[in-house]
Amino acid sequence: MKSFLGKFFGGSSSKREKEKDVVNLVGDVLQTIVDLSKMDISFDVVREEDYVKVEFYGEDEELLTSKEGQLLDSYQLYLKRVLQHQMPEEKVSLIVDCCGFRESANQSLIDLAEKLKSIAMSKGKPVYFRALPPRDRKVVHQYLAEDGRVKSRSIGDGLYKKIKIFPVKNDSTSSVKDSTAAPAL
Repeated sequence: MKSFLGKFFGGSSSKREKEKDVVNLVGDVLQTIVDLSKMDISFDVVREEDYVKVEFYGEDEELLTSKEGQLLDSYQLYLKRVLQHQMPEEKVSLIVDCCGFRESANQSLIDLAEKLKSIAMSKGKPVYFRALPPRDRKVVHQYLAEDGRVKSRSIGDGLYKKIKIFPVKNDSTSSVKDSTAAPAL
């Protein structure tokens, strides 16, 4: 009877059940990993509007954030793969963080991108950002895309790629010259 009413009325309750299933799946998988690792950490799994956030806390927070957050990245990648395998129809963004580590890391990337953007604009030549993983490159590209005076492009092969930041050539100066020139008769 429930499936008939769900089909008849659009199944809005099934969406809520799927959201709960995603949170429960992430929570169960993480609890198993934490139990096996014997780390003294706890976590909260929260479903926001367009993503699921996992926030770690506890005595072993430093292990999660050391080495530029590689363990956080590993958890995030593993959980994303589990979700893709267990729930292929669900398109869920996942964020794994500990004590605001992601936000501070993103801010330092943005600060460095701003510095390199200024250098590229003042010299009028391209500058290069160090090799970064995809998540960090996305932060830099999105930040630089807000400024129409520069462009950015990933350079290289493999997972870690450099970012080329270069000033946009102004075609408006040539069109200004053409419009001020005397008309040809």
